[in-house]
Amino acid sequence: MGKKRVLCFGDSLTWGFDPYKKVRMEDGDRWTGVLQKHLGSDYLVIEEGHNGRTIATDDPAEGEKNGLKYVIPCIESQSPLDLMIILLGANDLKRKFQYTSMDIAGEMQIFLEKVQSHNRFRMEDSMKVLLISPPIIGACGEGSWLSDCFDFERCSKVSLELSNWYKQLSEMYGCMFLDAAKVCAVSSADGVHLDIKNQRYLGEAVYRKLKDEGFC
Repeated sequence: MGKKRVLCFGDSLTWGFDPYKKVRMEDGDRWTGVLQKHLGSDYLVIEEGHNGRTIATDDPAEGEKNGLKYVIPCIESQSPLDLMIILLGANDLKRKFQYTSMDIAGEMQIFLEKVQSHNRFRMEDSMKVLLISPPIIGACGEGSWLSDCFDFERCSKVSLELSNWYKQLSEMYGCMFLDAAKVCAVSSADGVHLDIKNQRYLGEAVYRKLKDEGFC
Protein backbone atom coordinates (compact mmCIF):
# COMPACT_ATOMS: atom_id res chain seq x y z
CA MET A 1 0.00 0.00 0.00
CA GLY A 2 1.47 3.37 -1.04
CA LYS A 3 1.76 6.55 0.94
CA LYS A 4 -1.30 8.70 1.54
CA ARG A 5 -0.91 11.85 -0.56
CA VAL A 6 -1.82 15.24 0.93
CA LEU A 7 -2.02 18.32 -1.32
CA CYS A 8 -1.63 21.70 0.43
CA PHE A 9 -3.01 24.38 -1.89
CA GLY A 10 -2.44 27.95 -0.73
CA ASP A 11 -0.64 31.26 -1.01
CA SER A 12 2.43 32.76 0.69
CA LEU A 13 1.28 31.45 4.07
CA THR A 14 1.73 27.95 2.62
CA TRP A 15 4.80 28.84 0.55
CA GLY A 16 6.42 29.90 3.82
CA PHE A 17 7.24 33.60 3.34
CA ASP A 18 9.41 34.74 6.26
CA PRO A 19 8.07 38.13 7.48
CA TYR A 20 11.50 39.10 8.84
CA LYS A 21 13.91 37.90 6.16
CA LYS A 22 11.48 38.15 3.21
CA VAL A 23 12.68 34.80 1.86
CA ARG A 24 11.26 31.28 1.97
CA MET A 25 11.57 29.49 5.29
CA GLU A 26 13.40 26.20 5.56
CA ASP A 27 11.40 23.05 4.77
CA GLY A 28 10.94 21.99 8.38
CA ASP A 29 9.85 25.46 9.52
CA ARG A 30 6.86 25.74 7.19
CA TRP A 31 3.50 24.45 8.46
CA THR A 32 3.55 21.88 5.68
CA GLY A 33 6.89 20.58 6.91
CA VAL A 34 5.60 20.46 10.47
CA LEU A 35 2.60 18.47 9.25
CA GLN A 36 4.87 16.07 7.34
CA LYS A 37 6.93 15.46 10.46
CA HIS A 38 3.84 14.65 12.54
CA LEU A 39 2.18 12.48 9.89
CA GLY A 40 5.33 10.43 9.38
CA SER A 41 6.70 8.38 6.52
CA ASP A 42 3.39 6.78 5.53
CA TYR A 43 2.23 10.17 4.20
CA LEU A 44 3.49 12.52 1.51
CA VAL A 45 2.75 16.22 1.98
CA ILE A 46 2.75 18.04 -1.37
CA GLU A 47 3.31 21.79 -1.16
CA GLU A 48 1.45 24.01 -3.64
CA GLY A 49 1.93 27.45 -2.12
CA HIS A 50 2.12 30.43 -4.49
CA ASN A 51 2.87 33.97 -3.31
CA GLY A 52 0.01 36.31 -4.16
CA ARG A 53 -2.43 33.55 -5.09
CA THR A 54 -6.08 34.56 -4.97
CA ILE A 55 -9.09 32.28 -4.77
CA ALA A 56 -10.65 33.17 -8.10
CA THR A 57 -9.55 36.68 -9.06
CA ASP A 58 -7.20 37.70 -11.87
CA ASP A 59 -4.51 40.12 -10.74
CA PRO A 60 -3.17 42.02 -13.77
CA ALA A 61 -0.49 43.72 -11.67
CA GLU A 62 1.03 40.49 -10.35
CA GLY A 63 0.46 37.95 -13.11
CA GLU A 64 -0.87 34.39 -12.99
CA LYS A 65 -2.30 34.32 -9.46
CA ASN A 66 -5.84 33.00 -9.99
CA GLY A 67 -6.18 29.78 -7.98
CA LEU A 68 -9.43 28.76 -9.67
CA LYS A 69 -7.72 28.52 -13.04
CA TYR A 70 -4.89 26.33 -11.74
CA VAL A 71 -6.58 24.09 -9.20
CA ILE A 72 -7.90 21.30 -11.46
CA PRO A 73 -4.65 20.93 -13.47
CA CYS A 74 -2.87 20.84 -10.11
CA ILE A 75 -5.16 18.13 -8.72
CA GLU A 76 -4.76 16.09 -11.89
CA SER A 77 -0.98 16.40 -11.95
CA GLN A 78 -0.65 15.45 -8.28
CA SER A 79 -3.16 12.60 -8.30
CA PRO A 80 -3.85 10.21 -6.76
CA LEU A 81 -4.77 12.32 -3.74
CA ASP A 82 -6.23 11.28 -0.40
CA LEU A 83 -6.60 14.78 1.00
CA MET A 84 -6.58 18.37 -0.21
CA ILE A 85 -5.97 21.19 2.27
CA ILE A 86 -7.10 24.63 1.07
CA LEU A 87 -5.79 27.81 2.72
CA LEU A 88 -6.74 30.81 0.59
CA GLY A 89 -8.34 34.22 1.04
CA ALA A 90 -5.56 36.42 2.41
CA ASN A 91 -4.67 38.00 -0.94
CA ASP A 92 -8.32 38.62 -1.77
CA LEU A 93 -8.25 41.12 1.12
CA LYS A 94 -5.93 43.47 -0.77
CA ARG A 95 -6.99 47.11 -1.06
CA LYS A 96 -7.18 46.98 -4.87
CA PHE A 97 -9.97 44.37 -4.82
CA GLN A 98 -12.18 46.04 -2.18
CA TYR A 99 -13.94 42.75 -1.43
CA THR A 100 -16.32 42.20 1.46
CA SER A 101 -16.26 38.94 3.41
CA MET A 102 -19.35 37.87 1.44
CA ASP A 103 -17.49 38.53 -1.82
CA ILE A 104 -14.57 36.36 -0.73
CA ALA A 105 -16.94 33.65 0.47
CA GLY A 106 -18.62 33.79 -2.94
CA GLU A 107 -15.25 33.17 -4.58
CA MET A 108 -14.61 30.26 -2.26
CA GLN A 109 -18.01 28.77 -3.03
CA ILE A 110 -17.14 28.76 -6.75
CA PHE A 111 -13.74 27.27 -5.92
CA LEU A 112 -15.17 24.47 -3.76
CA GLU A 113 -17.88 23.73 -6.30
CA LYS A 114 -15.19 23.16 -8.91
CA VAL A 115 -13.00 21.04 -6.63
CA GLN A 116 -15.77 18.87 -5.26
CA SER A 117 -17.43 18.39 -8.66
CA HIS A 118 -14.12 17.11 -10.01
CA ASN A 119 -13.67 14.98 -6.89
CA ARG A 120 -17.08 13.36 -7.25
CA PHE A 121 -17.21 12.82 -10.99
CA ARG A 122 -13.55 12.19 -11.81
CA MET A 123 -12.12 10.75 -8.57
CA GLU A 124 -15.07 8.73 -7.25
CA ASP A 125 -15.23 11.06 -4.24
CA SER A 126 -11.97 9.57 -2.96
CA MET A 127 -10.35 12.85 -1.89
CA LYS A 128 -11.16 14.37 1.48
CA VAL A 129 -10.97 18.18 1.75
CA LEU A 130 -9.91 20.36 4.68
CA LEU A 131 -10.84 24.03 4.33
CA ILE A 132 -8.88 26.50 6.47
CA SER A 133 -9.97 30.09 6.98
CA PRO A 134 -6.97 32.44 7.12
CA PRO A 135 -5.56 34.13 10.22
CA ILE A 136 -6.56 37.74 10.88
CA ILE A 137 -4.64 39.73 8.29
CA GLY A 138 -3.65 43.24 9.37
CA ALA A 139 -4.39 42.74 13.07
CA CYS A 140 -0.91 44.15 13.71
CA GLY A 141 2.03 45.48 11.71
CA GLU A 142 0.74 49.01 11.10
CA GLY A 143 3.30 50.94 9.08
CA SER A 144 4.89 47.82 7.60
CA TRP A 145 5.74 47.57 3.92
CA LEU A 146 2.45 45.74 3.31
CA SER A 147 0.10 48.04 5.23
CA ASP A 148 -0.74 50.20 2.20
CA CYS A 149 -1.31 47.17 -0.02
CA PHE A 150 -3.74 45.63 2.45
CA ASP A 151 -5.37 48.62 4.23
CA PHE A 152 -4.97 46.91 7.59
CA GLU A 153 -7.90 48.53 9.36
CA ARG A 154 -10.35 47.36 6.75
CA CYS A 155 -8.92 43.94 5.97
CA SER A 156 -8.57 42.93 9.63
CA LYS A 157 -12.31 43.52 10.00
CA VAL A 158 -13.14 41.60 6.82
CA SER A 159 -10.81 38.69 7.57
CA LEU A 160 -12.33 38.38 11.05
CA GLU A 161 -15.66 37.64 9.37
CA LEU A 162 -14.34 34.97 7.03
CA SER A 163 -14.33 32.04 9.45
CA ASN A 164 -18.13 31.98 9.77
CA TRP A 165 -18.53 32.03 5.99
CA TYR A 166 -15.92 29.33 5.46
CA LYS A 167 -17.50 27.16 8.14
CA GLN A 168 -20.86 27.36 6.36
CA LEU A 169 -19.19 26.50 3.05
CA SER A 170 -17.38 23.53 4.57
CA GLU A 171 -20.70 22.14 5.78
CA MET A 172 -22.32 22.80 2.39
CA TYR A 173 -19.56 21.03 0.45
CA GLY A 174 -18.75 18.22 2.88
CA CYS A 175 -15.33 19.50 3.97
CA MET A 176 -13.51 19.41 7.25
CA PHE A 177 -12.93 22.91 8.66
CA LEU A 178 -10.26 24.70 10.69
CA ASP A 179 -10.16 28.36 11.73
CA ALA A 180 -6.49 29.40 11.54
CA ALA A 181 -7.22 32.57 13.54
CA LYS A 182 -7.86 30.40 16.60
CA VAL A 183 -4.47 28.68 16.45
CA CYS A 184 -1.99 31.19 15.01
CA ALA A 185 -1.42 34.92 14.48
CA VAL A 186 0.35 36.98 11.85
CA SER A 187 3.67 38.61 12.67
CA SER A 188 3.92 42.27 13.67
CA ALA A 189 6.91 42.42 11.30
CA ASP A 190 4.57 42.81 8.32
CA GLY A 191 1.01 42.15 9.54
CA VAL A 192 0.33 39.45 6.93
CA HIS A 193 2.69 36.48 7.22
CA LEU A 194 3.36 33.87 9.90
CA ASP A 195 6.68 33.66 11.71
CA ILE A 196 8.32 30.31 12.35
CA LYS A 197 6.59 29.84 15.70
CA ASN A 198 3.14 30.45 14.24
CA GLN A 199 3.86 28.28 11.21
CA ARG A 200 4.52 25.53 13.73
CA TYR A 201 1.30 26.28 15.61
CA LEU A 202 -0.66 25.99 12.37
CA GLY A 203 1.02 22.76 11.30
CA GLU A 204 0.36 21.18 14.69
CA ALA A 205 -3.28 22.33 14.63
CA VAL A 206 -3.80 20.83 11.17
CA TYR A 207 -2.35 17.55 12.38
CA ARG A 208 -4.63 17.52 15.44
CA LYS A 209 -7.63 18.24 13.23
CA LEU A 210 -6.79 15.40 10.87
CA LYS A 211 -6.25 13.05 13.80
CA ASP A 212 -9.57 14.06 15.36
CA GLU A 213 -11.31 13.48 12.02
CA GLY A 214 -9.80 10.00 11.73
CA PHE A 215 -7.64 10.73 8.70
CA CYS A 216 -4.45 9.66 10.47
